[in-house]
Amino acid sequence: MIQAIQLILALSFLVLIHEFGHFFFARLFGVRVEKFYMFFNPKMSLVRFKKFEGKWHVKFFAPNEDEEWASHPEATEWGIGWLPFGGYCAISGMVDETHTTDDLEAEPQEWEFRSKPAWQRLLIIMGGILVNMIGALTIFVILMWHYGSEKLPLRNITDGFYYSQILVDEGFEQQDKILTINGEEPDVMEDVLQKLIIEGQREVVVLRGADTVALTMSEDFGTRYLAFQNAYDRTEREKKRADGSYTPKRYRLMEPWIPCVIDTVLPGFAADYAGLRAGDSIVAIDGVATPCNTMMVEELRKHPCDSVTIDFYRQGALLSTKAFIGDECLLGVQSLISFEYEHTSYTFLQAVPAGIRQGWGVLVNYVKQFRLVFTKEGAQSVGGFYAIGSLFPSAWSWYAFWNMTAFLNIILAFMNFLPIPALDGGYILFILVEMITRRKPSDTFLEKANEVGFWILIALLVLANGNDLLRIFF
Repeated sequence: MIQAIQLILALSFLVLIHEFGHFFFARLFGVRVEKFYMFFNPKMSLVRFKKFEGKWHVKFFAPNEDEEWASHPEATEWGIGWLPFGGYCAISGMVDETHTTDDLEAEPQEWEFRSKPAWQRLLIIMGGILVNMIGALTIFVILMWHYGSEKLPLRNITDGFYYSQILVDEGFEQQDKILTINGEEPDVMEDVLQKLIIEGQREVVVLRGADTVALTMSEDFGTRYLAFQNAYDRTEREKKRADGSYTPKRYRLMEPWIPCVIDTVLPGFAADYAGLRAGDSIVAIDGVATPCNTMMVEELRKHPCDSVTIDFYRQGALLSTKAFIGDECLLGVQSLISFEYEHTSYTFLQAVPAGIRQGWGVLVNYVKQFRLVFTKEGAQSVGGFYAIGSLFPSAWSWYAFWNMTAFLNIILAFMNFLPIPALDGGYILFILVEMITRRKPSDTFLEKANEVGFWILIALLVLANGNDLLRIFF
């Protein structure tokens, strides 16, 4: 429920400011905005209000048709619809999802979108994209200023990494330390994932014990990883249906190697009842060696609603105990972490460039990984509202909420910039062609192009949300 609330609030915010961008430039250039709505309102609206004859008029749960209100077209009607899928800004004289050619008067009027010069129409269309980007950068700046930034440099992870099977297949060995990728030293773990999966870089140098080893990644590693991820998701869904066992939200490519030395025993959990203590070093679960925390967690997950034998060292002595780990396969311990995160605080003036760099980096990374969408594995990984909602934490966090809202703003800006009819990018493309050729597309052409673009968008929505349904039920 908390994830759903965060998703609805975030999407409402970014749609609101996106449409405000169109509204701002339309009014700046003297174009009438007939309606400004949060959510869609087929047939009726939850609430609608409009100022005319010197006062505000408000109606609740009212049908959209109103002759008195329609007699004042110069004023904008504001409202909230009942269908929570975005929103819209109905601009006078513009062929879009709210108007067809039949709605336009024979001759363009001075207050209409179509009567304005191309550069003004271009700014009106780009207004939504610009405001989404500005909104995202503003949020990142404020987060940097209020919370600062925190990272885990690779140099601080002294014990190396635990690598998933797909990286082991590429030649990695457990506890390898990554030195360079294509000759550059990655700073944090996210850099490794970006270079290997998103950018497709292949030449990796690792430190293995005292030796330096060069590895060459497979050329198709990015798509192989997506295929592995999709297969992993299917396996986890099958296990969930079969025995109700705990299912993680995503597959981890690599994780810091954390020895299973207990730092804290959580009261009321399996480890507490089994008599484990801080300082104990867990070495095996049911006879299977677990030299690191990730291997221990993976082994526990094989025994949902079951008891396991835990071998551990305490003050040099090898001991054993039994623990019932429940359906979530949780032992209830926190391992001792030897590495340190680095926290950086910012003044407001320092936060401005730091936030802009972060926002720009998010955009660049998203554009780079967009190429994977056009592969079979990438198409299967596309998600809709359920997938987006799962990115939010299950417990409320203002930092996570605003950070994800900024991320979604950047996604919306980029997706709207794609040259697909019915999206802002389609209008931008047509206006740029007009500015170059000095020939304006006809309103009939724009209407037909929007129809094509509309069905493309419907197909994409079906694909994304269809993948969500497959993940939930199959």
